[in-house]
Amino acid sequence: MSADALVEAALRGTLTEAQARRLCRQGREVVVLALLAASKRIAEQDAVIAGLQGQSRAQPPSPSTPSGMRPVYAKPNASGRRKQPGARKGHPGRRRKVPERIDKQETHRLKRCPGCGGQLQRCRRTRTRVIEDIPAEIEPVVTEHVIHRDYCPKCKKHVEPVVPDALPGATLGHHLIALTSWLHYGLGVTIDNIVDILGYHLQTKLTPGGLIDAWRRLAEVLEAWYEQIGRQAKQSAHLHADETGWRVQGQTCWLWCFANHQVCYYMIDRCRGSPALQKFFTEAFEGVLITDFWSAYESVCAEDRQYCLVHLLRELEKVDQRNDSAEWRAFAKKLRRLLRDGMRLRRSDDFTPGEYRSRVDRLNARLARLADQEHVDGDTRRLTKRLRRYAEYLFTFLDYPDVAYENNFAERQIRPAVILRKNSQSNRSDRGAATQSVLMSVYRTLRLRGLNPTETITNALKTYLTTGTLPPLPDADIANG
Repeated sequence: MSADALVEAALRGTLTEAQARRLCRQGREVVVLALLAASKRIAEQDAVIAGLQGQSRAQPPSPSTPSGMRPVYAKPNASGRRKQPGARKGHPGRRRKVPERIDKQETHRLKRCPGCGGQLQRCRRTRTRVIEDIPAEIEPVVTEHVIHRDYCPKCKKHVEPVVPDALPGATLGHHLIALTSWLHYGLGVTIDNIVDILGYHLQTKLTPGGLIDAWRRLAEVLEAWYEQIGRQAKQSAHLHADETGWRVQGQTCWLWCFANHQVCYYMIDRCRGSPALQKFFTEAFEGVLITDFWSAYESVCAEDRQYCLVHLLRELEKVDQRNDSAEWRAFAKKLRRLLRDGMRLRRSDDFTPGEYRSRVDRLNARLARLADQEHVDGDTRRLTKRLRRYAEYLFTFLDYPDVAYENNFAERQIRPAVILRKNSQSNRSDRGAATQSVLMSVYRTLRLRGLNPTETITNALKTYLTTGTLPPLPDADIANG
């Protein structure tokens, strides 16, 4: 093997021990050449790796870069100085409030000095320290219900009272079912972890199959609340909408989210287009629909719309990374300034109604002029076409005080479902997907309304078993007393 072949093998990382010894026998000059070439290659690869980890416009890896050195996604470093955590100087401190109830009191006193071991002179000085904790051994309450069955001569049948503490035929109480389902569908805890938590810390032995069956029965009872949440969402003044990928039985589906500050409705469907939206919006929506630029939302008949400006700004940043033409830079600068002027106008409150309306009209006029321009650059033409298509609904938020200019609220509401999808791998059956939709919607709505999830559902189930009717989902003002 020639010296050039040995050097090339060293650079590729395939040099064997026998080949290395052969390279040494080629002479000092050949060894120096191989070391210099290897040093240069290592420096180039280190520079590429550092660039991929710290910069968004880094040099792409070379063909010889190992797959383990190619990051799946390199997030750029945060620009600017971050805000210092905590309140500003001079603000009063915030501490945990002292509990209103003291369950027991313990007294602590030294017998001798811990430093020298000498006798102590007793004083009357004391201080208190309040500590909250949970019991080390939490045992479940097991209740045996003795149910008397009596005969009714008039109806000519035996009758017995209803036990309001559990569903018919169930051996687990309402509070336990509500707590476990809230942990899974409300907080994203996996089923195996729930079994471990209850088994080790709450001394309650459960099986995954038993939990899933209990949650399915709970979802069937709470179906009326699920429908009520959907009706309230469709009757609201404004509604955020978003969707994300989901899987049912290994098949690709979509999880739709329709939410505002009072309701959150989830729907799992196999379609990402307008047919899925038509299942939810069975009638015209009389409020403001806030979405991204996904074209399927145009099939919804809405009174008014607001498209997410943050998505538009992100699109500008994305194109900036690959398009550096003068035409694009001028267009992006004008559009950014226009959108930010609208956001600043929303935050300003020192205008008279007439002056405010005049500024809104000028913003719309600037947007119309920018959308009417003709361009040669491909990205500029594409964004200009989007402006022409959605210009009417970019500054809707300036006409409604409660409407946001971005769809961040829907993305925050769909985030718990994304975390649950990552932990539990979606659903294995259509029935599981239905249970998922109902219980996630109920628990997310309870969270938005500030209600205690386990207490609210436990009381509702008792009322359902006693009266045969599930009570309406309570409003937030009822929960706040």
